[in-house]
Amino acid sequence: MRISPRPLAVLLALAGMVVAGCGSPDKEPVDDSATPMGHTYISTEVVGDKIPGGGPMTLTFTDGRIAANSGCNSAGGTVDLSNNVVHTSPLASTLMACPGEREGVDAWQNNFLESDPTWRLDGDRLTLTGQSVTVHLTDKKIVSPDKPLTGTAWVVTTMITPDAQIRSTTLDQVSPNLGIGEGGTVSGTAGCNRITGTAGVGPGDAVTFAVATTKMMCPPEVMEVEQNVLRALDGRTTATIDADTLTLRNDNGYGLILHAQ
Repeated sequence: MRISPRPLAVLLALAGMVVAGCGSPDKEPVDDSATPMGHTYISTEVVGDKIPGGGPMTLTFTDGRIAANSGCNSAGGTVDLSNNVVHTSPLASTLMACPGEREGVDAWQNNFLESDPTWRLDGDRLTLTGQSVTVHLTDKKIVSPDKPLTGTAWVVTTMITPDAQIRSTTLDQVSPNLGIGEGGTVSGTAGCNRITGTAGVGPGDAVTFAVATTKMMCPPEVMEVEQNVLRALDGRTTATIDADTLTLRNDNGYGLILHAQ
């Protein structure tokens, strides 16, 4: 009796399906629609030329712009992330001195970011690959969860005016600081004088300050810092917390960027 070859072919096809089904599963594909925009990342590993002073590099992508800091000056500019390439405009930077081990950190940062490194996003991990340096970063909210507004000691690092954001050696030296107690009590220093008062917190991100200070006089550059701090704490503000950074923006156009101690 002759046997048709077709059943054998069917069996071989089924066997192939079983073997394929028993093989190792493919890795989950990366979401090509994901983008770093709207997130802040902190470097966790650098392969190649290391960051002078050790970093870390912090990158923030917001509304088509990039902000960067690797341990000294902050830099920023426009950014295009198309085709998985970080293409920035020439970055504008603050102009503080970077002594000691941090000398050269700003040049390292700008050279890397302006070299059109490629980017790859895998969940909360961002990898930037340049010509001689690869930087692995993790979403800041994973590395450093949001600090609470109340009960945290905040130090002013940047002053916001209607025209600019200001960092200075004087600001770093006098280190204005602010604390809001659980009951809304406010304490701290404005740069020269001590601050006391209250803060009405909520609803939402609204915080309304009513503060007073002692009456000492300090050098003019210190008093200028103090005046900007007090303008920011005069009345209603909008408070935004991103990990260990608090941004206060007053309705009058002044504001403060503070970091948790």
